[in-house]
Amino acid sequence: MPIKESAKKYVRVTQGKTEVNKKIKGVFRSAIKKATEAIAKDDVKTAQEWAKKAFQSLDKATKKNVISKNTAARKKSRLNKKVKTLATTPKK
Repeated sequence: MPIKESAKKYVRVTQGKTEVNKKIKGVFRSAIKKATEAIAKDDVKTAQEWAKKAFQSLDKATKKNVISKNTAARKKSRLNKKVKTLATTPKK
């Protein structure tokens, strides 16, 4: 445990920031997960909606420095590739 007051305050500040970052990460992770589930069910419209929400939440996370811009770009690219593949493949 920290002894100095400034170190104690730093622990409190870090805990607060960690909670905020967890919420921000949870938003884009759940959006990506729901988009992936829709892709698995071959539901193009739902997958596109969730992908759009995932892109928005990834951009917000990048803006708030929760994740780096390259990480966001990579996640967006991979998700977009899956959605486009689903949208362009003909239905059986």
